[in-house]
Amino acid sequence: MNQRATDLMNLRKADTMTSKERVMTTFAHQEPDRVPVNYFANGGINRNLMEYFGLAADDWGGLTNVLGVDFRGVGAWYTGPRLHAEIEGRGVDPCWGIRTRWIEHDSGGYMDFCDFPLAGADEETIANWPMPNPDHYDYSHVAQHCDDVKDFAVFNGGAGLPDIINSTGMIRTMEQVLVDLITDDPAGLLLIDRKLEIALKVLERTLEAAKGKIDFIWMGEDLGTQRSPIMSLELFRKHIRPRHQKVIDLAKAYNLPTLIHTCGSSSWSYPDMIEMGITGVDTLQPEAVNMSPRYLKENFGDKLFFHGCISTAGPVANGSVEEMKAECRSTLDIMMPGGGYCFSPAHCLQDNSKPENVAAMYEMAFTHGRYGRE
Repeated sequence: MNQRATDLMNLRKADTMTSKERVMTTFAHQEPDRVPVNYFANGGINRNLMEYFGLAADDWGGLTNVLGVDFRGVGAWYTGPRLHAEIEGRGVDPCWGIRTRWIEHDSGGYMDFCDFPLAGADEETIANWPMPNPDHYDYSHVAQHCDDVKDFAVFNGGAGLPDIINSTGMIRTMEQVLVDLITDDPAGLLLIDRKLEIALKVLERTLEAAKGKIDFIWMGEDLGTQRSPIMSLELFRKHIRPRHQKVIDLAKAYNLPTLIHTCGSSSWSYPDMIEMGITGVDTLQPEAVNMSPRYLKENFGDKLFFHGCISTAGPVANGSVEEMKAECRSTLDIMMPGGGYCFSPAHCLQDNSKPENVAAMYEMAFTHGRYGRE
């Protein structure tokens, strides 16, 4: 660890709360010692940051420590058999059969979805498609894992829970999933509901195994493009809302708040989400329509807590350190008053993110993001 890392960590010496206390105070729309922070990034920027901070190339724990990440995820591990065979030249998810291939670009690369083995599949094919058995997950370690990270805000789930559109599209194509929802296609709806049933069973057993040591549930559903909703409100209420409600109601049964990841222009769905019992929203891409910090704070700041809002396509990739700081300062000034804001990149920082800009981003969280600052 070099001086850059030490200097960033020293900015947290003024902290007076644990990570758990900080996050849960924020969720309650009260002002903590400073804004909680989180971190998401592609593998390329992880490696760049580890080098920038003088960490070993695989020191993930060291990186989250330097960046002061206040959140930790826990979950059950799949221990069952491989359900889908490996294919040369492809990454194949052993549980769901999702296929990916490596795509390079100027600043790195990523695994992109391909082949879509259930594109055009009928009900019989989908009914027989191998999917994981909830009995084949190891829940025995969950409580101990929660104890190991007890000073952090502990969550279960993520952007893939239940992720009706995206993750189904990974094996059926996004276009076909949207058509399935519009036309009530029985094959597509069967695929969605098989996946949801498994997710709910695994979630419930995980919560039971955690013995009350999980702080909140993280959900996900991408509902917008940069310019508009991805579907009508009518279609959302017909197919997405009732399925999401099952996850929310399960969380409520364990007295847990829910945070939902919603990419793109998604604020059109927030009034419904509030009615459903959602307590916070994540991603918050500020360049998308009706997703600016001011719009969100003025329209929903008293009803939802916010997580994200720092663009992954703006100054962090294309600007100077001072431009990065200015964007963070502006967002913090709008979102901080009264609590209810967690500082985080809107999505995964991409490979073209400059390490010095990422460092400046977190510096602002630990300085300008402090409540009661002089």
